[in-house]
Amino acid sequence: MDLLRELLLAPLEFGFMQNALLVSVVAAAVCGLLSCWLVLMGWSLMGEAVAHSILPGIVLAYLFGVPMAVGAFVFGMLAVALIGGISTSSTVKHDTAIGVVFTSLFALGLVLISRTPSETHLQHILFGNVLGTSRTDLIQVLCLGALTAAVLLIKRRDFTLLAFDRTFAHTIGLSATGLSAVLLMLLALTTVTALQTLGIILVVAMLVIPGATAMLLTRTFGRMLIVASASAVLSALVGVYLSYWGDVATGGTIVLVQSAQFAMAYLFAPRKGVLGRLAHRRRRPVAHRLDQSAATIERIP
Repeated sequence: MDLLRELLLAPLEFGFMQNALLVSVVAAAVCGLLSCWLVLMGWSLMGEAVAHSILPGIVLAYLFGVPMAVGAFVFGMLAVALIGGISTSSTVKHDTAIGVVFTSLFALGLVLISRTPSETHLQHILFGNVLGTSRTDLIQVLCLGALTAAVLLIKRRDFTLLAFDRTFAHTIGLSATGLSAVLLMLLALTTVTALQTLGIILVVAMLVIPGATAMLLTRTFGRMLIVASASAVLSALVGVYLSYWGDVATGGTIVLVQSAQFAMAYLFAPRKGVLGRLAHRRRRPVAHRLDQSAATIERIP
């Protein structure tokens, strides 16, 4: 017990670890919520596009002395507008438009980074720097995370209907276009929220893996939301502690823990896991034969 207490409490003696844990938990919880809708709607690639497209906005915000969250949000929405404009005004398919826009904006961000003298390392934006979280960053993440989670939970019925049946949502008077726009705005805000923790490259994983894990483990959307957020928060806590004691990258460790959870769900989920389905298939012939035997016995005079 003393060893366990030491492992858990020793990192909390440092202020930067307290900030890191709190930021990681908030970012993971919000990413876990949003990932459920992204997975159901097939928007995983859109999440990757928004996450990579905000890089030039962050660099430009640094150059002009405005909050990085502002630049990231503006370029995230710019990417969404460009993708929609290209795919609707030409014969280019939606996934192709996503690939063109996000790779172009991401390349622009890399060029700007290479030409921008910086006392702070803008490269941390790519890979995250949760251990360098300041009080200002913490307040920003808490505010953005609370705003995003509140809108997701308040409008969850409308977003869920949009995900399952877009046509019916339009029939009962919901604006599918408007709800999609709000969801994309929340995607941009969530990306900004998780940026400090995971960086641009790894934030995509936390926008996809928690929802995919929860989908394998649950049968209702309400439970899916709970499991996805809990899974993401658990991976954040375990990942931060492992990175502290192992002296490895925090963002990468968090994603690896989340990936391990997905692998376990993929293999061992009772109804949807690989091994669970195999066991179910083996039981079905036996049960079928027993039913046939019972029916035969009942027909014997």
